[in-house]
Amino acid sequence: MSGGGCSIVWFRRDLRLEDNPALAAGVRAGSVIAVFIWAPEEEGYYCPGRVSRWWIKKSLAHLDSSLKKLGTSLITKRSNDSVSSLLQLVKSTGATRVFFNHLYDPISLVRDNRAKETLSAEGVSVCSFNADLLYEPWEVIDDEGRPFSTFSDFWGKCLTMPYDPEAPLLPPKRIISGDASRCPSDNLVFESELEKGSNALLARAWSPGWSNADKALTTFINGPLIEYSKNRSKADSATTSFLSPRLHFGEVSVRKVFHRIRTKQTLWANEGNKAGEESVNLFLKSIGLREFSRYMSFYHPYSHERPLLGQLKYFPWLVDEGYFKAWRQGRTGYPLVDAGMRELWATGWLHDRIRVVVSSFSVKVLQLPWTWGMKYFWDTLLDADLESDALGWQFITGTLPDGCEFLGIDNPQFEGYKFDPNGEYVRRWLPELVRLPTEWIHHPWDAPESVLQAAGIELGSNYPFPIVEIVAAKERLEEALSQMWQLEAAARSAIENGMEEGHGDSTDEFVPIAFPQAMHMEMEANNVPVRNNNPTITAIRRYEDQIVPSMSSSFFRNEDEETSVDIRNSVVDSRAEVPIISM
Repeated sequence: MSGGGCSIVWFRRDLRLEDNPALAAGVRAGSVIAVFIWAPEEEGYYCPGRVSRWWIKKSLAHLDSSLKKLGTSLITKRSNDSVSSLLQLVKSTGATRVFFNHLYDPISLVRDNRAKETLSAEGVSVCSFNADLLYEPWEVIDDEGRPFSTFSDFWGKCLTMPYDPEAPLLPPKRIISGDASRCPSDNLVFESELEKGSNALLARAWSPGWSNADKALTTFINGPLIEYSKNRSKADSATTSFLSPRLHFGEVSVRKVFHRIRTKQTLWANEGNKAGEESVNLFLKSIGLREFSRYMSFYHPYSHERPLLGQLKYFPWLVDEGYFKAWRQGRTGYPLVDAGMRELWATGWLHDRIRVVVSSFSVKVLQLPWTWGMKYFWDTLLDADLESDALGWQFITGTLPDGCEFLGIDNPQFEGYKFDPNGEYVRRWLPELVRLPTEWIHHPWDAPESVLQAAGIELGSNYPFPIVEIVAAKERLEEALSQMWQLEAAARSAIENGMEEGHGDSTDEFVPIAFPQAMHMEMEANNVPVRNNNPTITAIRRYEDQIVPSMSSSFFRNEDEETSVDIRNSVVDSRAEVPIISM
């Protein structure tokens, strides 16, 4: 069976054969044409960064190899408009059906709606599926049918749903290939010649591909998981599962991870292994935070560019490219922060505890716009994920009801004692401090001159003095917050007195702070490169297409901004673990 009547299966961030509902539906329907469309321009500022593009390249090659073993191959297309390319593929192949799996970021929600409308108008049957979440966002609601605003309530609901998440689907045994002779693949370019050298280093640590993701999951469950609760606070990334990039690109399904982990939980519970049970619960909370990130993005589709707390639009951020440059290059003078930023540049990876340290430093100590830090994370992380990144940076700025307070500043010196007590992490990434005794490793500015000389350190020369004193940063943050509340009160007073039109937090059109030009590629005097990333509602279970909130249909709009979540008076019962997710 080929040609007319075949099905197009549109792969996106679901690069796997196992537990892929769209692929399973296509195989059941008859012949299949598997397609991947590369259209980075559609993502705007958030097109994939260098390391993400490297991962996609490797993962697609692995997927194509797997498909060929089953009887078909992956058609790749380069496009500026995914929907137009899909329509062209339908006309070229005579396909009558298109299947794909849901995505929840705002750009994808709009694009997927347009794909359904455009293809349906041409008489094509279009169906989409949940392949990225345990439960769809519209399934997890309170007793009054409203979405939850706190992670604790959301995750509590997920764990007490009247039905378990779907069991993962087995991969197909064979795929009947449709006739794709009239739509040959385009050659996709994911890396430049200048990037290949750096990318080659990534292959030493990572093996993208869906079958390799399965191996990584098995290795974690049979090894580090049992001591996850004890070891995950260490700065050494070897204590984590390394699954977050694999989950982002859909090489392994969250349902498979959840069911495998729950099976281990049951086994340890029967054995009376309390430590194992604690580790499982903590890891499942990380899964829950990933779920919550998509949930929040679905119901608040502008959370990646504007604060959920309306008052923060009045916060006087320091638009200081010098501070930003020092932060991203690991030249702040705070060893734990600098080590983290240099590891990020070198490897595309950070332990979630270090992500919190460096992001909190950027937002609270340097008072840089949180969107700058989020964009830099997006450009540099292997597991860059718009929904998870937005949740994490909203958490750092204190805009989540069960998040951290914006006012509190964690001293990087004391965070170093906590997460890197022996200084091993700092020495690994800051060779200029390698000979500094552990006593001074997290605060070299306090070390006696004789100790610094013996270690070969000249502060202000081969290692900087602290860019900002913590005491001064706390005072400046208090002043900035005071100014924010004064501006917010003045705006509300103006509305109440009839001086301005509007309601609530929509009085001022939100104007995002532009990303700094310094994010472009440059070479510093110390030969530290800076990355460039500008490449050309129902409680009843249903098996239906994507539900899209009405607000997402106006993603490209000029209307008043979405109403923000006011959390000043929220009661915090329990705080989420750390929603800067690297599992």
